[in-house]
Amino acid sequence: MIAVMGATGHTGKKIAEALLGSGQRVRALGRSKSRLAPLSRAGAEVLTGDAADPLFLTRAFSGADAVYTLLPTDRRSADYFARQQQEGQAIADAIRKSGVRWVVALSSLGADVGEDNGLIGGLHKQEERLERLEGVNIAFLRPASFFENFADQLAAIEQYGVLADSVVPDLAIPMVATRDIADVAARALASRNWEGSVVHELLGPRDLTHTEVAALIGARIGKPDLQYVQLSPEEMRSALMQAGFSASFAELYLEMTRAFNEGRVQPRAGRTRDNSTRTRFEDFVEEPAFAPRMVPS
Repeated sequence: MIAVMGATGHTGKKIAEALLGSGQRVRALGRSKSRLAPLSRAGAEVLTGDAADPLFLTRAFSGADAVYTLLPTDRRSADYFARQQQEGQAIADAIRKSGVRWVVALSSLGADVGEDNGLIGGLHKQEERLERLEGVNIAFLRPASFFENFADQLAAIEQYGVLADSVVPDLAIPMVATRDIADVAARALASRNWEGSVVHELLGPRDLTHTEVAALIGARIGKPDLQYVQLSPEEMRSALMQAGFSASFAELYLEMTRAFNEGRVQPRAGRTRDNSTRTRFEDFVEEPAFAPRMVPS
């Protein structure tokens, strides 16, 4: 049995589907019974509960050979960092009490740095927390920014006519498709063939600038002149809060993008064959699921 947190999200859903497809028994965890229903129909055991509740997680992890964990923090949380820590401690407590011995934990590129990196700082703390568990074999996945984050910006692109963020326009940074993260996670969960703690950085096939991303998205959605605009910190803070995110999240997001802009978030060994994943952004944006309602007529 393999327990998968966030089984309706970008990575968890794909991991659960891959494991079920290979004949594994899966316990899919999430907050919404209706959103978990497709996995239930596919053969998964489903459990609903709060990711910050150690009693729920202990029950969910008990009897599992391995678990996939992540911090599914709500970007509307009044104190985003505190919520990360609450969830992280609940996960660590549940792993210890349930006796599970193999854990694949979603983290982030840059989580080896413990300060001045915004949202990533909470993941650094979680890695430290999990490292302290005795007798547990842990694989930390440190992906770069998700390709899917740009799909979340399509409505704003349609409204304002630009792709906007606080990242420097011509800074080439790693970006990755969540399916490639899920592939690595599913293989590790099924094989359980390592001891101690290991780190897998997942960087996509090549670094991309936001200017390049805007051009590729523009070509896909019928806006060939789509431009990327770098927002000032004040503009970015305002945009995030207008979108409904908390002031706490906005400040941590700005600190994270500043860390990227200043070159403080880097792969530990640079780009290698082992940390370069398969899916290209050029192919990702051409898929119907990327922008199903924005295909030019």
